Amino acid sequence: MMITHGTKTEPHADLIEDFLPEKTVEFQTIYPVAVSERHGRARDLLALWFGANMTMLTVTTGGVMRGTFHLTPLTAIMAAIVGNLVGGLFMALHAAQGPHLGIPQMVQSRAQFGMLGAAPMTALIVIMFLGFSASNLVLGAQGLATMDGHLGGTPGMLAVAFLSLVPAVLGYRAIHGATRIVSLLCGAAVLICLVVALWHVPRGGAWWVSDGHDTVQGFLGAMSLAALWQIAYAPYVSDYSRYLPSSPAGERQAFHASYWGCVLGSFVAMLVGVVTGADVAAVLGRELGWLAAPVIGVLSLGIIIANAMNLYCGALSSITVFHTLAPHRHFGRGWRVAISVVLLLVATVLAVGMAGQFDKAYAGFLQLLMAIMVPWSAINLVDYYVLRHGNYDLPSFFAADGGVYGRFNMRAILSYVFGLIVQVPFLANELYMGPFAQAFGGADLSWVFGLALTGLVYVVAMRGTGRGKTTD
Repeated sequence: MMITHGTKTEPHADLIEDFLPEKTVEFQTIYPVAVSERHGRARDLLALWFGANMTMLTVTTGGVMRGTFHLTPLTAIMAAIVGNLVGGLFMALHAAQGPHLGIPQMVQSRAQFGMLGAAPMTALIVIMFLGFSASNLVLGAQGLATMDGHLGGTPGMLAVAFLSLVPAVLGYRAIHGATRIVSLLCGAAVLICLVVALWHVPRGGAWWVSDGHDTVQGFLGAMSLAALWQIAYAPYVSDYSRYLPSSPAGERQAFHASYWGCVLGSFVAMLVGVVTGADVAAVLGRELGWLAAPVIGVLSLGIIIANAMNLYCGALSSITVFHTLAPHRHFGRGWRVAISVVLLLVATVLAVGMAGQFDKAYAGFLQLLMAIMVPWSAINLVDYYVLRHGNYDLPSFFAADGGVYGRFNMRAILSYVFGLIVQVPFLANELYMGPFAQAFGGADLSWVFGLALTGLVYVVAMRGTGRGKTTD
């Protein structure tokens, strides 16, 4: 069942809309996308996720697989392949929900946790987006500095902030259009880096299996790094697939386009880092010669699109929280634009204030936020694919009392808390190292146990309650 919100429910609820171009700025926010608006295409979704991973940050992640876990190049490549393929499955399963329901991912979480129960999780998602946006501003400024030294630091951050705000404000179509360009430019830059890196690899096959020290723990750690890279997209991947046709074919297209775009994009970029090793930027700078500044600069500019995606989805998640507090108010595109600006301002302040302290502790904070997402992902996927088989009552998502899903689902909330606790012994980051993670040589396997055990507990908890049944 589909509901529409074509008119405001109260006068002047969205004054900013009066100043926005009618056809240029996306008018959709958190409400179901009507069938007549399902203009999304699978190839655009493929380009979006491929381009979103064509950044220096992805390349550096491949270098971490060598530097942190001391793997030989061949083993690191195998870990990257396995991790991306496995993690991508969970990400793409979330993407397939978009065409079926036509709503952002975090709105759908109300079916599992209840109208009010889903709000704290959604608020955490907003914090995660702010953290990612702040880090993107810092990294983007560093990239601009390779092309022009005057664009480093605060001036560079402000430039990246402005450039990322434009597609975020314009919305879905603009982000897709920008990522098509990024896919070509940054894809070419990554290819150049890969060719140059391979050219400087010692001749013969010995280097591929001898430059490092392979261990089971190291392989698991590198594999988990790649898997978590994919799973991190889960809270907002369906925000970009919800414009595809509402049909089994549309769901399959969303799955495959998101999966292969994200997996191939991230693997190719990580491969550059695996070949160059831990000190990626320095090695590429030396091997690329006069090409270093434009190539690394282009890769860093790709962060602008990734940042625009964070702002766009951060705004949708923020609106979801506000709608929980004021369910009778209509939150139109003016709200999305205004919130995008506010989020960017906050992220810019964080980036400028913390640029000199952007160390491993901050990265560890983001990793902990990602760990918070793992049990949510397990509950969402089990509920959608195992318990309800995609059958939901859409009006209840926007009902003040939560409709058939209620305000709270304590069984889901307790299952989620269990999922957090069960991960603790396996966590491995700069802020905390669990005992089992230490035994595995620093490999973070928390996501494996978080996904598997949380999903199982949720199924058992919901059995016989009637809330796990499908709703037509």
